Amino acid sequence: MNGFLMVVALVLPVLAGLMVGFVPQIGLHRKTRSIFVGAALALQCLIVVLIALGGEKTVVILHLSENLPIALRSDTLGVIFSLIMTAMWTASAFFAFSYMTHEKNEKTYYAFFMMTLGVLMALCFAATLVTMYLFFEAVTLLSLELVLHERTKESIAASIKYLIYSVAGATMGLLGIFFLVPNTTSSYFVLGGSLNVEALTVAPSALLGVLFLTIVGFSTKAGMFPMHGWLPTAHPVAPSPASAVLSGVITKAGVICVIRVIYYSVGVEFLRGTWVQMALLTLATVTVFMGSMMALNESLLKKRLAFSSVSQVSYILCGLFLFDRTALTGALLHVIFHALIKDGLFLFAGAVIFKTGYTYVDQLKGLGRKMPVVFLCFTILSLGLIGIPPTGGFISKWYIAEGAIAGLSHFPVPVFTWLVPAILLISALLTAGYLLPVSITGFFSQPDEEASQAKLNEVCEPCRLMTVPLIILTLAVVFLGVFPNLMIDIFDSLAALLV
Repeated sequence: MNGFLMVVALVLPVLAGLMVGFVPQIGLHRKTRSIFVGAALALQCLIVVLIALGGEKTVVILHLSENLPIALRSDTLGVIFSLIMTAMWTASAFFAFSYMTHEKNEKTYYAFFMMTLGVLMALCFAATLVTMYLFFEAVTLLSLELVLHERTKESIAASIKYLIYSVAGATMGLLGIFFLVPNTTSSYFVLGGSLNVEALTVAPSALLGVLFLTIVGFSTKAGMFPMHGWLPTAHPVAPSPASAVLSGVITKAGVICVIRVIYYSVGVEFLRGTWVQMALLTLATVTVFMGSMMALNESLLKKRLAFSSVSQVSYILCGLFLFDRTALTGALLHVIFHALIKDGLFLFAGAVIFKTGYTYVDQLKGLGRKMPVVFLCFTILSLGLIGIPPTGGFISKWYIAEGAIAGLSHFPVPVFTWLVPAILLISALLTAGYLLPVSITGFFSQPDEEASQAKLNEVCEPCRLMTVPLIILTLAVVFLGVFPNLMIDIFDSLAALLV
């Protein structure tokens, strides 16, 4: 049954997107379209939950050759990512039902929005490297419309940049697949990896170089330096609901590919203690610090949040590159909490833009008193991203830092033992420096001009379709931070099998 449901999880959103795009009775009427998309997403959520409850199952779609199957598998990792991606997609969609009324090309937006979710589901459940690569590329091509949406000079330039970075990263990833497929003992992903170290067709030193490029390539979607440039360019020009999923979900497409390569194809023992691990950790920690510093110096709200994503997703990559059970558990926790928090933060930005048109932080003076629910949600989500208990961000960052201290005790470069936790702590302080001033400005500052004060008097909370998703995401960050044990048990059990 799970095999059939996985195919449905791929086909349903794609079919729904095509119907929005080509069936006039659905695509041209806003209310009908919203009901149709909402119903499709509700059904998608049910299907993904049923897959999660149904246990592991593999389904082969077709064979490119005897050793190259295109297959889906409902393993634990795929279920984790599919659940969070579907949930975030649904929250952003319901927010968009109101937000997109002031945007052009609504029909096209929802068509590509739904199709992108479909290929993301296939990426989550990919059972082989080739399957993963094909749907990784499909994510890029379909999500491109979310950046291009407004058709302005800026959005066209940003979409070209996004495409160039993504294709370059995917090409680097494809290079590794060419080398890994003939050097693994199984065509399918295997817990702990299946690299045939005893019978490599290339020198180990050459394979290490290829693997470094491969992981950096897939990390492009995750925004790791030096392949991070698309994120701060794409977010300001995309509609806020699109920015929410680009940051909260699309970046995780890169994360799951990195996990599949390291933990399901190669195995950590081949990489542990090598220059590749040292280089990857260096790039990830540099990205954590650099993203925070650039966010601190950015006054455009959505671009500040984009630089924040550059930093925060690399927290996850740090946890992955430590090759430690505790750190891996923390990285998986941060996948969940970063998706919830960053989705919420971009929805906050969308609510502000929708009600006021303001896009810069210094324009938000006094706005918190007119939109208290929205600004309170932003404040709580910000505390989660900083890592203040009892929010979920504290739990995930604690596990990553603890894993760094424990996992690097045997690392050949002792400086990483203290450098990684120190960078994570400094970044948390910088996160407070670029997020909390938004709340302080909103609640406690007065507008500088009479015109601004007059406009402020006309502002009120957005409608329920915009506030309810934001409230739910905020409550989820707090609830899962207070009661994280179920997630910790699941993620720790998985990490024990991978490290």
